[in-house]
Amino acid sequence: MPAFAVETPQTTYSSVVERGILGHASEYLPKGAGKLFIVTTDDVWRLHQQALDPQLTKQAYVVFFPGGEANKRLSSLEKLAEELMEGGADRTSLVVTFGGGIVTDVGGFLAAVFMRGIPVLQIPTTLLAQVDAAVGGKTGVNLATGKNLIGSFHQPLAVLIDPDVLKTLPDREYRAGLYEVIKCAIIRDPALFELLKEQPEKVLARDPVAVDTLVAAAVRIKAEVVSADEREGDLRRILNFGHTVGHAIEAETNYTRFLHGEAIGWGMLVAIRLAELGGKLSSQPADEMRRLITLYSSQLPSATGLGAHRLLNRLANDKKTLQGKIHFVLPVAIGKVAIFNGIEAELIERSISETLCLK
Repeated sequence: MPAFAVETPQTTYSSVVERGILGHASEYLPKGAGKLFIVTTDDVWRLHQQALDPQLTKQAYVVFFPGGEANKRLSSLEKLAEELMEGGADRTSLVVTFGGGIVTDVGGFLAAVFMRGIPVLQIPTTLLAQVDAAVGGKTGVNLATGKNLIGSFHQPLAVLIDPDVLKTLPDREYRAGLYEVIKCAIIRDPALFELLKEQPEKVLARDPVAVDTLVAAAVRIKAEVVSADEREGDLRRILNFGHTVGHAIEAETNYTRFLHGEAIGWGMLVAIRLAELGGKLSSQPADEMRRLITLYSSQLPSATGLGAHRLLNRLANDKKTLQGKIHFVLPVAIGKVAIFNGIEAELIERSISETLCLK
């Protein structure tokens, strides 16, 4: 049972990777907790309700969120808060998120702001949520102009990660989560990079040993980085590798064409090319990174037709743009990245255009 501690100035909690942990999730509830509210989606509840600890479900009020990036907005948050009030929530209540990354983002933000903050227990059910969204306390919703522009840091009581639930994920959703695992490998873990490179058949077949290993590796990296830099003042910014252009792609397509992980896959390819063109990365590791991403990209939707200049303009609204300067996380070697700003717009646009075959 790998458990990775996230230690922040305010709290310490565990991100636990264990098959079957859903069945004893109530062990992670604090004594004296008030009414429980499970925020989930219809499909997740239908698929996994029976696996969830009955000691938890029998005392919980279930709040259904419609899901999807299009509903990751403040209007949805208000509706969920109204449902909590209708269910009798107060300051002793507790939110349990039970779903993918959108659910953990929205449910976590709901807990952060409801009555100025109540506890949240994160139970992610997609690969992307397990290795990224649910760990680290970032919560939020989208604006039309950009991704996660309204949100809060709100660390959970614990993150309970059951790789067994990944068996029911559609192949496209599973592959989308793999891009976040690849991100972890490129930024911080050459051994994980090698595993992904050498065992694609096992990874894609969801071999339990391979899946447990890659999930644990990614969660360990996230826990280490967040513990060192909770609020993204320095080190935590490396977790944004691929996200600068990835978020622009999502916003430009109104969050309808790409899953989040798919957009990050394209964003990583752009960042690799930008690092190469800017002299930050030699061609051999750049090619290795590209090969690894394309090894898992058979279902990656085409980005043709978006317009490189329009995507460049989108970067001005990204959270990582500070005082008008676009900050990029760029690889400098396998397992190592650095943060750069002041990169010429022409070079960024060229990297986008050459990578995404845009005009």
